[in-house]
Amino acid sequence: MRSGHSDGARLAAALLTLAAVTLTLGSWLHVSNAATVSTTYLMVVLLVAATSRLRVAVATSIASVLSINFFFLPPVGAFTIADPQNWIALFAFLAVSLVASNLSAVARTRTHEAVERRDELARLFDLSRDVLVITDSREAIPALTRAIARRFDLEYVAIALPRGSDWDVQHAGQVAIAMDPRQLSEAFATAQTSLEFDARARTYAGHRTMEVDNRTIRLVPLRVGTRPVGLLAAAGRPVEAGTLDALGGVAAIAIERAELLEERKEADLTRQSEELKTTLLASLGHDLRTPLTAIRVAAANIQTPSLAPEERQEQSELILSEVERLTRLFQNILEMARIDAGAVATEARWAHPSEIIAASRDQVEHALLSHKLEIHVDPDVPVRLDPRLTASALAHVLENAAQYAPPASPIDIHASVTSEGLVITVRDHGPGIAAADLPRLFERFYRGDAAKPRASGTGMGLWIARGLLAVEDGRIWAENCLDGGAQFTIVVPATAKPSEPATPLIA
Repeated sequence: MRSGHSDGARLAAALLTLAAVTLTLGSWLHVSNAATVSTTYLMVVLLVAATSRLRVAVATSIASVLSINFFFLPPVGAFTIADPQNWIALFAFLAVSLVASNLSAVARTRTHEAVERRDELARLFDLSRDVLVITDSREAIPALTRAIARRFDLEYVAIALPRGSDWDVQHAGQVAIAMDPRQLSEAFATAQTSLEFDARARTYAGHRTMEVDNRTIRLVPLRVGTRPVGLLAAAGRPVEAGTLDALGGVAAIAIERAELLEERKEADLTRQSEELKTTLLASLGHDLRTPLTAIRVAAANIQTPSLAPEERQEQSELILSEVERLTRLFQNILEMARIDAGAVATEARWAHPSEIIAASRDQVEHALLSHKLEIHVDPDVPVRLDPRLTASALAHVLENAAQYAPPASPIDIHASVTSEGLVITVRDHGPGIAAADLPRLFERFYRGDAAKPRASGTGMGLWIARGLLAVEDGRIWAENCLDGGAQFTIVVPATAKPSEPATPLIA
């Protein structure tokens, strides 16, 4: 309907132009040369043919022939021609104008087709880039459907995948259409029967249409190789069948890629789970065997009748120390399981930084026996956070510092309250952290090569500390000090308690 209005307007403009040319040549310039007149009218016809469709150009050519005959060929003012040679000139003009109009229309049509195909290729290229950035396999199909509707400016797009006797349909676009599952099954069955290529339409067999709510929906098979995996439904602006077929191919590749990503993710999870089990068993086997052996030997020594009282006391303390070490190991395992399960809850309350440091020191007192703690708190004002989680995370950091620092070396702890919250730094005077270990320091079960021969441990401590702090939206990082040793910094968002104004004395 819109093109009909456009053709009518262009024809009216062409006829007005012919009237102006006739008035100019006949009444104003009084031109009587047939060649000049026909050339002028031919220019008008060519301009119309270059800007309008063929039927407008043909109508303009006929109107030009009639105008030349009536206004310029004798007898003027009549549609008869006195000189037979003028008949030849008039028909030659008509033939030239019609041929020129047809050639111009063909050129315009080819240009329009070339532009449309270029735009379709650009849309396919953009869609391919959209497919490459989709990495979440769970949202791959909905994201792909939205990308097709957006790139090709379609009012409705759906990707239908068979799920047994039912269909999984993901749709996008401006309208919502409920498609008949029976028609989808019929179209899918047709796509499974044969694979024929139509060279003229540039499509494979299986294209179908269905009418839903006065809308024509085109169905295109989604094929991975020669195997159909689903259907692409599209409604809205006209799209060439070949473009729809290519679009279905891109969508099928995207679906296969999403399935491969999901399989790869599951394989990675399985591999990581196996590695985690292997590492956990190896770590537990090592860290359980050592204290159990020490407990067994100490218990056997205590049963010796000739053992001196001070030696018996020493063996008892060794047993208690190893039992505390085992208790700490199992506590680490429980905390790791709670972090993995997301079962760590926060309970904020007011606490002084010095209280948090004291609680963390008590948790790993056995590991700090050979080290002196130098504690600096400035200012020691109450802050609102979860002191239990913060103290537990700090305890793991202190235990790590005690393991890798030389015996009898001091461990410095500094706490302050800033605009970021509670900031606690723990510095040891050991060998520092190797550059290769820094990026992986907080990974589960990771222990650097330089640390393995020096100290026992499962490599869970720093990972647990980071997990506990993450529950509080806190963070932790490590760095080497310029004058030796390593420093760990903990930042926990917290609000400092405002100081109460002093009560004035009453005289």
